[in-house]
Amino acid sequence: MPLFGKKETVTINYISHAGVKKPIAVTVGNSVMEGAIRNGIDEIVAECGGAAQCGTCHVYVEEQWLPKLPPMQDDENAMLDTTLCPRRPNSRLSCQIPVTKELDGLTVHTPEAQV
Repeated sequence: MPLFGKKETVTINYISHAGVKKPIAVTVGNSVMEGAIRNGIDEIVAECGGAAQCGTCHVYVEEQWLPKLPPMQDDENAMLDTTLCPRRPNSRLSCQIPVTKELDGLTVHTPEAQV
């Protein structure tokens, strides 16, 4: 349990299409999308606010992290087929990735465009 009401955070690395890396402290329990939105990662648009209904929080997860993520659900799988930039084997919606202690150091790459 955190001391004095401080919430536990882990570092999530957001890498833009241009290659700019932004390591951000994200609160455990939030989603990777929420961490991006709250910290000015403009490449994550998140039009639907995290409901897996728009595909504008699409990211490419570095391969070594994929086994640590929760399984993809049907709605996320279907939405990834509609994203503006090509779907890849490591594509995920960042709204569907809950931040856990095990994801400390997670690296995600944003596609060239979301909308």
